[in-house]
Amino acid sequence: MTVEGQAARGRRNLGLFLKFGLVGASGVVVNLATLVVVNRLGAHPEDAVVGLPLTDYSIRWYHVFSTLAFLVANLWNFQLNRTWTFVSARHARWWSEYWPFLAVGALGQGIGLVLLTSLMHQGSPLALPTDVLDDSTGFRTRLYWGQLIVILVVTPLSFVLNKLWTFAAVRTHRLAEHAEHAERADGAARPGQERDDALTAGPTASPDSSPSSPVPPPGPGASGRP
Repeated sequence: MTVEGQAARGRRNLGLFLKFGLVGASGVVVNLATLVVVNRLGAHPEDAVVGLPLTDYSIRWYHVFSTLAFLVANLWNFQLNRTWTFVSARHARWWSEYWPFLAVGALGQGIGLVLLTSLMHQGSPLALPTDVLDDSTGFRTRLYWGQLIVILVVTPLSFVLNKLWTFAAVRTHRLAEHAEHAERADGAARPGQERDDALTAGPTASPDSSPSSPVPPPGPGASGRP
């Protein structure tokens, strides 16, 4: 690839990342809004839901709330990325792109839940300070800030995986278009090339036009007279 091609590719990837970031920013609002709703309607976020077998850990309500918020925001982000960021709606079916997008998001959510646990658990070295974030108001709620940190960490990974896998139909379609365009250009150049070759070569002799030996003149008695 030429330097100009690499520069164009870099600009295109940067533009895609910026669009992905804008969609992600709107997804942050949807994610946090959903989290606020389920947090206010549900149990205390740090209450245990079920214990993990063979461990001293439990799945807590903030894990459930975070996952519900992820599912809503994931669907929101997918639809915007499909129709605006990668513009893949014309090249692939909805479900064929949504399930890998959901799988990538689930991977990020799994990583995010580990990070969120570290931010929420008091014995963790990454635990958010309770003296400032004492859950007295919405802006001082540890769960909200923990969820925001998780989103910021997971977003770059999600972008790379979604570009390479989820919306690969866009790249495949563009490569097919380039190949078709190159084939058409090559086909259009061939007639002119054939004419030039014909003019350069000049007239050619046919296989049956090889020179024959000269006919000898009729000798005596050739006329049939005695």
